[in-house]
Amino acid sequence: MPQMPASAPLSRRTMAYVLAGGRGSRLLELTDKRVKPAVYFGAKSRIIDFALSNALNSGIRHIAVATQYKAHSLIRHLQAGWNFFRPERNESFDILPASQRVSETMWYEGTADAVYQNVDIIESYHPEFVVILAGDHIYKMDYEVMLQQHVTEGADVTVGCIEVPRLEATGFGVMAVDTQDRIISFLEKPKDPPGMPDNPEMALASMGIYVFSTRVLADQLRRDASQAGSSRDFGKDIIPYLVMHGKAVAHRFTTSCVRSSGEGEAYWRDVGTLDAYWAANIDLTQSKPPLDLYDEEWPIWTNAAITPPAKVTHDGQRAEVTDSLLSGGCIVSGAVLRRSMLFTRTRVCAGAHL
Repeated sequence: MPQMPASAPLSRRTMAYVLAGGRGSRLLELTDKRVKPAVYFGAKSRIIDFALSNALNSGIRHIAVATQYKAHSLIRHLQAGWNFFRPERNESFDILPASQRVSETMWYEGTADAVYQNVDIIESYHPEFVVILAGDHIYKMDYEVMLQQHVTEGADVTVGCIEVPRLEATGFGVMAVDTQDRIISFLEKPKDPPGMPDNPEMALASMGIYVFSTRVLADQLRRDASQAGSSRDFGKDIIPYLVMHGKAVAHRFTTSCVRSSGEGEAYWRDVGTLDAYWAANIDLTQSKPPLDLYDEEWPIWTNAAITPPAKVTHDGQRAEVTDSLLSGGCIVSGAVLRRSMLFTRTRVCAGAHL
């Protein structure tokens, strides 16, 4: 990565590394043939498009995606929709399947191992910073803000956090912080989550987003790889070690969440269950949805299918479409749709009520 002027955004000195290998088994049939980040979302996108779009919109031009289970659909999507990065513009986009590069018997054994096995590829681009991202959440975030905090605080690791009601945080990795948001303990799925110093009824839960300098990340991955009994996981091994032996800082999502004028809350969703997936999609059908996909200043990039326009026809019965999203190639013939979402090339026939 060429030397950037000191005034350049930190994002231009950063690589985004997206972890996209999770099975997503709680989505049942939706992940029979594809990994969770490749599941469709919002009528035309894939779940992974949100993390990738955040990186691109934040100014990051070096991106790597680590894949593992049922990766064909995901890889095909990445090749078709994210193939516009150009080396001559100092850009790169790497797809990194688990390929036993470290050992002939080892696939990716954990989130940290999925990065460790490719650390030489990361270092070959000479980024100053690395942002580790989960590829399976729905949100809009400016990673430049998080990078700025990381540098200002002189942190070894900065952990992206959402604020959740304390008693609902038992399913997350939860951080106890001091009044300066320095992490003093990191607890994986605690039975009694610690509250925030400024709001004891709320807890700080990990978003699975981490910022490291490349040097610190490489050192920690190699140290962890040499430790017998490690689970090779960021949340279970790397972050707790740096909490005890370094400086770990919490970054609150509310400070970097991207909102248009119509968005109120800091919107972040884990769509790992069928109910959560359905609810997040239906959120988008509201007249003023909590997540604005029409924000031209922060577009969600994806592989746009070549389709004819959506069409609504009479077909002997009056068609009615209210608070609904129709993707390209859809035909609604004399049907009634309310708060519904139709993905690409869906047909709804006369007499149907959705």
